[in-house]
Amino acid sequence: MNVAELIKPGTTLEQTFMVDEDKTARHIGSGNSRVLATPWLIAFMERLCNQMLMEVLPEGYSSVGVMVTVHHLAPTPVNGWVKVKAEVLSIDGNTVTFSVQAWDDHDQVGAGQHQRAIIDVERFLKRVNAKNHNE
Repeated sequence: MNVAELIKPGTTLEQTFMVDEDKTARHIGSGNSRVLATPWLIAFMERLCNQMLMEVLPEGYSSVGVMVTVHHLAPTPVNGWVKVKAEVLSIDGNTVTFSVQAWDDHDQVGAGQHQRAIIDVERFLKRVNAKNHNE
């Protein structure tokens, strides 16, 4: 499968997420404040990139995150909204590199890059199951 035929550099997708109490640093233990936790910011970014790929991948294929580099630039309080934008930067074999950015109503709150590898789900699960049998 040629990933470059399915998705092109410059392709973008945006989504907005609400910061609920369970997405705060205090709630998950990554800090003491009632603001968006960095792991959740990253999760929002990864979800968006995955969604973009799932819209174009044929049945039997999926993607897995292989690299994340994100700067969390500003806090977003509980009940705030975060808009996340992902853009395909490049495709190298089965690896897609994205630019990821996020804003709330006041500031840019996050920026970075994320890479996802395209996988054959059946082959991937065979590798996972092989590890389960080695316990």
